[in-house]
Amino acid sequence: MMERIDRRRFVLRSLYASLALPSLHSLMTGTLRANGPVLATKGAGVGARRFVAVGNLLGFQQKSFFPETTGKGYELTTLLKPLEKNRGHMTVYRGLDHGIKGGHFAVHSFLSGVLHSEAQNRPDGNVTIDQFIADEVGTQTRFPSLTIGCEDGIHGGCQIAWTKSGVRVPPVTGPAELFEKLFVEESPERRAARSGENQLHGSILDSVLEDANDLARRVNREDKDKLDEYFTSVRDVEKRLQMRRRWENEPKPKAPFAKPANRNTVEDLPMLYELIALALQTDSTRVATLEIGGTYLPQHLGIDKSYHGLSHHGKDEEAIKHLITLETHQIDHFGKFLTRLAGIQDGDKTLLDSTAVVFGSGIGDSNSHTNTDLPIILAGGGYRHGEFKKVEATGSKKVPLCNLFLDIAQKMGLETDAFGTSTSTFA
Repeated sequence: MMERIDRRRFVLRSLYASLALPSLHSLMTGTLRANGPVLATKGAGVGARRFVAVGNLLGFQQKSFFPETTGKGYELTTLLKPLEKNRGHMTVYRGLDHGIKGGHFAVHSFLSGVLHSEAQNRPDGNVTIDQFIADEVGTQTRFPSLTIGCEDGIHGGCQIAWTKSGVRVPPVTGPAELFEKLFVEESPERRAARSGENQLHGSILDSVLEDANDLARRVNREDKDKLDEYFTSVRDVEKRLQMRRRWENEPKPKAPFAKPANRNTVEDLPMLYELIALALQTDSTRVATLEIGGTYLPQHLGIDKSYHGLSHHGKDEEAIKHLITLETHQIDHFGKFLTRLAGIQDGDKTLLDSTAVVFGSGIGDSNSHTNTDLPIILAGGGYRHGEFKKVEATGSKKVPLCNLFLDIAQKMGLETDAFGTSTSTFA
């Protein structure tokens, strides 16, 4: 039976899940129990319907980002001035981080709170909040989530999104590719082939479940937890297959304009934001991430330096000036994105009201390679906004950024009391 399941799971790899059975002690010892595992199910709640996260790989200049005055009367710093129109729709936070070290490599933990190297023994690995949410709401849309970034960035390219199994989610790498994904129909031949693939996967999955259920009736309680995790993986694949079948014959939305060309990461940024807004507006997805990485070339803003090199400025005033130019450009287009969402009606709300948007970085100071005191903005999502909040530590214990992520997940209806390294619900 083990060999049969292993052969079948190989075909299911295209569904982005590995269905390898865990090592079960009772199969080796012959100690068996009577009944199979009972799978828990989660209910749905009411809250923001969508989630977007934007991460910068090289951080922001803290002195030009964080205000001095807390509360609603905070001053607009150099980097916050482009967000003046959105002041009432957002909250700026200081004092939140993940309590980890690692410099440029720890930045990839921005949305998870967990280093990839330390994820192996955790039940949810280093899953990022976007994928955590998408696992619950993703079957309601054509795309469970959209991950957008560049594969040519420093330290391995876009690594903003990770699954529970510790797999990096590969990004859509430019506006041309994202446009095709959202609006361009597959050929009739490709649709027919995909339908055949789905039928084959469904037949194999049925057989895998049959074999696994038979096995579940014979293992002892010692192996129950391991087998429950395996069943959860199978159910995840089943949900994805159902989603693929649901959308295989549904037409995509009509494109509102011609396919854009890929230019460079600086000039492409406004188009990527526009396509994310359209993906949300057409309900093609409810979860999206965008990573701005090391290929954000200063040359396209008239700066003859490398972005990564500038980030290690050594307190050189000219380098810092160039960085502020870069960062202001990024924040300016983020502000335009928020304004765009605020101008789209979503029932009796705006799209911004129904979308929780997180903006920031997993690095606090790239010059010193520190991952503390992260720059964080939360916009939309039905929250009460308009403040700068400096989150104070309790003794030596800082408030984890994952507490805020947990609060977002709960407000989206996920019945969970923990995420990543959270210690409680965010207050």
